[in-house]
Amino acid sequence: MANIASAQKRIRQTVKRTARNKARKSRVHGAIRKIEEAVAGGDKQAALEAFRAAQPELQRAVTKGVLKANAVSRKLSRLSAHVKAVPAG
Repeated sequence: MANIASAQKRIRQTVKRTARNKARKSRVHGAIRKIEEAVAGGDKQAALEAFRAAQPELQRAVTKGVLKANAVSRKLSRLSAHVKAVPAG
């Protein structure tokens, strides 16, 4: 355990930040999972709704520094292709 006050504060900050980032990443994974489940089920409308809900969550992860911009761009592009490939009806 750190003895210096500034080091103790950094530890407290890191614990908070780690929890926040973990929660944000978990929300992103959940959003992606919803899209993939809708695509696997063949429900285009549900997949579109899930995709629209996931986009801001993924972009927010980029602005907060949890995920890299290119990684999110790639994920969105691939998810979009999967959603478009689902037959309407």
